[in-house]
Amino acid sequence: MIESVKIISRVKPPYPFEAYAHIISPLSEEDGGGYMISFPDLPGCMSDGETEAEAIENGRDAFHVWISAYADSGKTIPAPAFRPEIINSSRESREFVKFLPKLVYDQLFERAEEEGVGLDALVLTYIAEGLNRRESHI
Repeated sequence: MIESVKIISRVKPPYPFEAYAHIISPLSEEDGGGYMISFPDLPGCMSDGETEAEAIENGRDAFHVWISAYADSGKTIPAPAFRPEIINSSRESREFVKFLPKLVYDQLFERAEEEGVGLDALVLTYIAEGLNRRESHI
């Protein structure tokens, strides 16, 4: 049986790689170690590497592949909108946490500690993964 492969042409992004915020998080040894890079504005766009520099370089490749695949599917590529200073400001973080039930907060906090990442990075990764699953079903 011959499987068909769709060739997707590389698309020039409407905004450069540097315009999109990215989050670099250490990966646990159980997950292979190294670092993961994700892009809050681009659901499901992520990569990893043994070092932060390698994660960024691999993230650059993932960015171009994601942009090309998204454009090929006929979807509009989102403009950069994520502002880490909003999420990471202590006032905004307290406002966000205030709306979480204590049990949910405790579970997220424990998971972040287990994975060696910050709570904001963990939550943003879960949101990006959820958006990606939702968009893949639309």
